Amino acid sequence: MTVVNALTAELGEAIVLAGDRIPEKSRSDQSLSGKHLPLAVIRPTTVQQVATALRICNAHGQAVVPQGGMTGLAGGANPRSGDVVISLDRLAGIEDIDAAAGTMTAFAGTVLEVAQKAAEEAGFLLPIDLGARGSCQIGGNLSTNAGGIRVITHGVTRDNVLGLEAVLADGTVISSLNRMQKNNTGYDLKQLFIGSEGTLGIITRAVLKLKPLPDGRATALCGLNRFEDVLALLHEARKGLSGLSAFELMWEAYFRFSREGEGLSFFEADYPFTVIIEQSGGSDEAFEAFLGEMFEKELISDALIAQSEKDRERFWKVREGATFDSLPRLINFDVSLPIGVLDQFATEVTASLEQEFPGIHVSVFGHVADSNIHLCASAGEIDEATEHRIDTVVYEHVRQYQGSISAEHGIGTLKRDYLPYSRSAEELDLMRRIKAALDPNGIMNPGKVLPVA
Repeated sequence: MTVVNALTAELGEAIVLAGDRIPEKSRSDQSLSGKHLPLAVIRPTTVQQVATALRICNAHGQAVVPQGGMTGLAGGANPRSGDVVISLDRLAGIEDIDAAAGTMTAFAGTVLEVAQKAAEEAGFLLPIDLGARGSCQIGGNLSTNAGGIRVITHGVTRDNVLGLEAVLADGTVISSLNRMQKNNTGYDLKQLFIGSEGTLGIITRAVLKLKPLPDGRATALCGLNRFEDVLALLHEARKGLSGLSAFELMWEAYFRFSREGEGLSFFEADYPFTVIIEQSGGSDEAFEAFLGEMFEKELISDALIAQSEKDRERFWKVREGATFDSLPRLINFDVSLPIGVLDQFATEVTASLEQEFPGIHVSVFGHVADSNIHLCASAGEIDEATEHRIDTVVYEHVRQYQGSISAEHGIGTLKRDYLPYSRSAEELDLMRRIKAALDPNGIMNPGKVLPVA
């Protein structure tokens, strides 16, 4: 009996899609680097169905690729033609909100924005927030340890998880849905699965931390002339704003391209650096007073304070940069480096790319406060060899500054071969030993994250 027949016999045709029933969307994440439709797509509605599917696939030595909202940019959810996909989109919903503990228990297929709204209706803030909130899923956020715009206050995804349930390659369900802040009982098993991109098991449920819903929000768009002023402003904002929730930096090329593409106008001139500062809670008066102090200290050259939600959306529209999707063969880099060298890195890598690829578009923005910046590069309709060379130029600069080739988007396949730029041979060997222990037959998302030894 083939693996597809075995899966269909156990789970039924409503769960197992094969042949022309396989949806086109299962081919690739948003990197658009996936080329193949999988052998079959399994759409479980229960944790037990996930366990059954993995047990059968493991017995057949069948490779499995977990999929969520497919918003990733590293190829981590892309199948090969012979792989079986397990899509978590139907394993969705909020199981529980514990107001006393300040927690939410959600299934992996729950769309992040749905979870955010459920938390808000209960009077809480779900701290995890990403630009793809309307389509990314909780399981994918956890499996890639997503970052986002609230990291400055609330940390990355793993910092907001108390408990986790995951299914191992052999179908064993590891359910540790802890709701306590303090639980010092041996190995913290959930951390094995968070950030592992489905290579060690499939996350099915999670207990997430909730925070009190802030009262009000204040947002400003600030123009600055020097990177030293950006760092000084960040330092002052951390001291002077009680609820600093975002500090987003756009270098001039990024801000200008995005602003012009959206047809928006803000300052009379474009500054070398433009920062969005956002405060959750606190008074508008205190926020305005803080900005006044920054003017007096000559850290800010110009500033606009959002007077309405429409103003705030205009600020963030430039930062989210949808207009960059119009660039041909756009490559999005997601790296982190020591905060003090971010501008030096951006300047040097831009110069290197422009020298080697005349006419290339390069622009940079980032979260900065958590040492994470994103670099957008487009050299036109290039071939894979040229794209690979662009990758190498950028990651060689990252290695030079002992940075990370991936700050928040994961490794997948697109960054896999560059992982040794950021992790030692000893670390990679330990990762392979953990992989072999939990997935001895190597069926879980093979070819992702770990480079060939």
